[in-house]
Amino acid sequence: MVYFYDGTKEAFLTAFLIAYPDEEAVLCSGEKQLALGQKTVFVCADRERARRAEMRLREIDKDCLAELDLLLRSGQEGRDAVAFEYLRLIAARGRPMRKMYAEDAVSAAEECVRRVQFEVERCHGFLRFLECACGALYAPFSPVNDICDLLVPYFRTRLGQFPFVIHDIKRAKAAVFDGEHVFLAPLQSAELALRADEAAWLELWKKYCKSVRLPPHEQLERMRGYMPVRYWRVMPEKKSG
Repeated sequence: MVYFYDGTKEAFLTAFLIAYPDEEAVLCSGEKQLALGQKTVFVCADRERARRAEMRLREIDKDCLAELDLLLRSGQEGRDAVAFEYLRLIAARGRPMRKMYAEDAVSAAEECVRRVQFEVERCHGFLRFLECACGALYAPFSPVNDICDLLVPYFRTRLGQFPFVIHDIKRAKAAVFDGEHVFLAPLQSAELALRADEAAWLELWKKYCKSVRLPPHEQLERMRGYMPVRYWRVMPEKKSG
């Protein structure tokens, strides 16, 4: 049986509780090619069932729900199945299974979590802000994983009380800090009125990056490893070529 749900944590926990006894269960929040004769059901979020599943998992392993949050943010295909198999193993064994790498479910889950955390760390350095005429800062990006709100604590520390918007173009959503509060909002596109001198600052940044380049020592393949090409289109120093 394939259990479809809407991708939210509450709906996942509801589906987890329902699907747990089913040895052939597969959880999915997106499109899936079904096998011949495979049955499906759509599970809606049920607050009481989700609460029961959460309480039971927390009793066994208080940290697994934080891992679940990261797993559900993953852009990896099959993340729902990875999360389900990992949590089902924890519930079946009745103890934390972290670092039990002989179990495929554990290895798959920890690798998935690692990729999400690694992209958060990368974006601390790769995100580029534009200053708008109103004084707010705006940073567009298109991450593999759903992480825009996870970047807020780092940039609140770095930027102080400056209001800013981190816009996930791929998912049409944004994490917004208004100087006091943080919230998530849908954002399909943004029309910006930049500060008058913003273009000059961008050009100065490009010139700086060009001046520190050492063409004879460039290793493009290595550069792409440290700075993946998918981030280049929002980085002014790379747009300059």
